[in-house]
Amino acid sequence: MPAVLRLGPYRFFFFSNENGEPPHIHIQRERMLAKFWLQPVSLASSTRFPPRELRELEQLVNENRTTLLESWNEYFSS
Repeated sequence: MPAVLRLGPYRFFFFSNENGEPPHIHIQRERMLAKFWLQPVSLASSTRFPPRELRELEQLVNENRTTLLESWNEYFSS
């Protein structure tokens, strides 16, 4: 479960067995979890995050999309 980025209380990661899916990122804070597609950025699923915080997370994903995609491509191309 490679951690790609940490911003404040959030951990951005993907699972090493998800190569068959389109590029995406999981975000965790405490017991809350969200999954965002990266091309284009959109919410795939969420557990326990309130809507306001999901909007903030979407903004963080957009701001860091290049880094997240580079990490995905680098990990799954090796």
